[in-house]
Amino acid sequence: MGREHPADRGRRDLRTAGRTLRRGPAALTGEPLVLHATAVAVDGRAALIQGPSGSGKSALALEMMARGAVLVSDDRVILRDQDGELVASAPDPIQGMIEARGVGLLGADTVPHAAVCVVVDLTRTESDRLPPRRTVSLLSREVALLHKVEHPHFAAALVQYLKGGRKE
Repeated sequence: MGREHPADRGRRDLRTAGRTLRRGPAALTGEPLVLHATAVAVDGRAALIQGPSGSGKSALALEMMARGAVLVSDDRVILRDQDGELVASAPDPIQGMIEARGVGLLGADTVPHAAVCVVVDLTRTESDRLPPRRTVSLLSREVALLHKVEHPHFAAALVQYLKGGRKE
């Protein structure tokens, strides 16, 4: 985990709104899309955490798991448009594992899939106290977008977001 996978070599990436999507038939045909990302869920609602290697995707997921979230997938996430929802799941070879830098690969309880309700972009830092609503399009679905918050409450706030959504 965290290394370049052989299947990724030579692929061109499309960078949009701070996230990395692979250019290919999946974006055009409705086929599943595999992202370098991590996903955790609470009650079937998932946060898709995106950022480059070493940006803290797994660390944020571990913090959220310590607060009640459950792992969907770490390092690679399969996205599908399923019955009108954007659904995240894990590739079989990495199911039930999460990387903890300096510790190793850890076993984790997982859920097989969850509906993505928010994307967390770790490449951008939030500067607004009450940020505007933002969205990002994945597989032609609009999903709420949050930027990284450099404050100790961020993981807890994300877990609460998954539980209760965002209010005005």
